[in-house]
Amino acid sequence: MSVTVVLATHNAHKVEELRRILGDALEGIDLIGYDGPEPVEDGDTFEANALIKARAAAAHTGHPAIADDSGIAVDALDGAPGIHSARYAGTRDDGDNLRLLLTNLRGVEQRAAQFVCAAALVLPSGDEHVELGLWAGSVLEQAAGEGGFGYDPVFRPDGDTRSAAQLDKAEKDAASHRARAFGALAPVIRERLL
Repeated sequence: MSVTVVLATHNAHKVEELRRILGDALEGIDLIGYDGPEPVEDGDTFEANALIKARAAAAHTGHPAIADDSGIAVDALDGAPGIHSARYAGTRDDGDNLRLLLTNLRGVEQRAAQFVCAAALVLPSGDEHVELGLWAGSVLEQAAGEGGFGYDPVFRPDGDTRSAAQLDKAEKDAASHRARAFGALAPVIRERLL
């Protein structure tokens, strides 16, 4: 018998990525998409926003829910766009966000950044757990690569010469902030639900 867990996101890219990342780790758990209302993400941290989303999905469906809040934090911009990464340019368009980030970094030499992901589990009982995953790197001066989504084309992970958009899915799934956060959350999910 499998346990149903809701992936609290409407982002098809995230659903696909999380199913790849969590697939083997969560044998016996049926991951389903979420089609309920989107809550207002008014937290001031990645962790707070991940919990807001997971709580809403658990309350709406009656199932355990997992959610993440993630983004890119650039040192030279005092951590911006941070929790506002998805709506940085005000349009919720990846291309617009990416162009604004490159514009704001024009002429900046110190381009250190990290992708941040907070992964949250919320049970209908109210039990909650959050894990944080970080992926250090820097922002390129121009986009490179066709893979990935969001800021992947301008993010070069530390120790690599390629952008995150130039990594194949298996490479990204092994190293990304989302892989790290959900990799840490997976044993907690198994412990609490199986």
